[in-house]
Amino acid sequence: MYPSDIDIAQRANLLPVVDLAQRRLGIAAEYLVPYGHHKAKIALPYLQSLQARPDGHLILVTAISPTPAGEGKTTTTVGLGDALNHIGKNAMVALREPSLGPVFGMKGGAAGGGHAQVVPMEDINLHFTGDFNAIALANNLLAAAIDNHVHHGNTLDIDVRRISWKRVVDMNDRALRQITVGLGGPGNGYPRQDGFDIVVASEVMAILCLATSLADLKQRLGRIVVAETRGRQPVHAADLKVHGAMTVLLKDALAPNLVQTLENNPAILHGGPFANIAHGCNSVIATRAALKMADYVVTEAGFGADLGAEKFIDIKCRKAGLKPAAVVLVATIRALKYHGGVALPDLGREDLAALERGLTNLQRHVSNLRDVFGLPCVVSINHFVADTEAEHTLLRERVSALGVPIHTARHWAEGGPGATNVAQEVVRLCEQPSTLRFAYADSDTLWQKMQILAQRIYGASDISASAAVKAQIQRLQDDGYGHFPVCVAKTQYSFSTDPQLRGAPSGHVVNVREVRLAAGAEFVVMLCGDIMSMPGLPKVPSAEHIDITDDGKVVGLF
Repeated sequence: MYPSDIDIAQRANLLPVVDLAQRRLGIAAEYLVPYGHHKAKIALPYLQSLQARPDGHLILVTAISPTPAGEGKTTTTVGLGDALNHIGKNAMVALREPSLGPVFGMKGGAAGGGHAQVVPMEDINLHFTGDFNAIALANNLLAAAIDNHVHHGNTLDIDVRRISWKRVVDMNDRALRQITVGLGGPGNGYPRQDGFDIVVASEVMAILCLATSLADLKQRLGRIVVAETRGRQPVHAADLKVHGAMTVLLKDALAPNLVQTLENNPAILHGGPFANIAHGCNSVIATRAALKMADYVVTEAGFGADLGAEKFIDIKCRKAGLKPAAVVLVATIRALKYHGGVALPDLGREDLAALERGLTNLQRHVSNLRDVFGLPCVVSINHFVADTEAEHTLLRERVSALGVPIHTARHWAEGGPGATNVAQEVVRLCEQPSTLRFAYADSDTLWQKMQILAQRIYGASDISASAAVKAQIQRLQDDGYGHFPVCVAKTQYSFSTDPQLRGAPSGHVVNVREVRLAAGAEFVVMLCGDIMSMPGLPKVPSAEHIDITDDGKVVGLF
């Protein structure tokens, strides 16, 4: 019986964060803002002092389309960082922060697993350094300012029917998707329909993760479009004069967080947008800082490569001038059999035919990474004890036939030493020349960008939208936002918008249900299918298993 993730994490021998920073990164204590003994923020002035240093190699970890069987993308990211250090390289990992929504919902924590975790695991999964709380406060300050302005005379002539800015909370709560505010009489404002998103879907989260400085953060917050006037003119956060106060709330959150892996290697965790409803990458500030402090930086993009890796490249790399030197595509035998049609309870049995069928999902992701984006990649297979040698042999043969290296990794059970084969392959790939390509051009229209992604990345025949949504997209194009990237919000479980379509479906039509402008983040969100920007809890949420003992020990967190 293997110990649980939290058991392993609680047994870890952690270095004091000040010692970690000084010994491994050369950061003096005066540039750290400790949050307890084992986590700290790195002061922004120190990061500015690193600009003259050369950049290290950026390694992107992504995955096949996720399944209930799990793939282990974060675990691979941490394990690969430890493995690179194990073979003598100066490496660190740069990850997103977990949201409390999935921690208490269906997915659980996001600090890795087994012997490939970032720690302190409990702190990271529960509140951490308060960044998400600051984002929620800044977002909701703006929401309060909108209703307050309308209540006190509405000199901006805001059309209350066209207020687009929502409130947020970092919890899955479907009851808050559509609400009515302002009830109870004139003293409580004007009644109107409103709603909540989860914090990780907020434009403020996206802005924090794409901002390059405090000044840039403030400017981006000011450009947020929150509503329209009755004359259909945009109303910005700067018009309400609260973007400065929002920046004050976010000034500490803008600094990246330093923690460590179980093997006492440095890790930066900062920002946390979901990839199925937002752009799915950690902050630009954190990634750039890591590239100055290490020769190899391992980062991840959320969910499958069709969502996370695409947005990492088409939004983050495009905006920040970043270029991955190599990509690691994570899969498991179990997950591939699931894509081949096997039911979840039966994944422990050998099934070569199902594995063959499920390989279509991996093959399309490989094709996208290599042929669309032009990046060298390696397939990393997370080993499970129920895997059979026949299954691994078949998988190696099929992936090798694609001309892509493949390695089986055992970092979950063995830590860094269990992924040295992947680390050595990554080092080799980083030395090879590559040309990063984007899926679409800035000059393509918003409709064309969405169409290109659907056809080239998702295997769809076309896209569709109602007349009202088409008109909205055209208006955004006409209003000067056509050069923005598109951020697709859709189910993570399939290349289509139907989460039940496993493998690599083709010929489907991607319906764009809703469009949202994120003027401060500088992208346009296309909500497709039934995806919600406020998730709900499952029938049996993870929260039912999380508890604390009388002596204060957290249990059930995974």
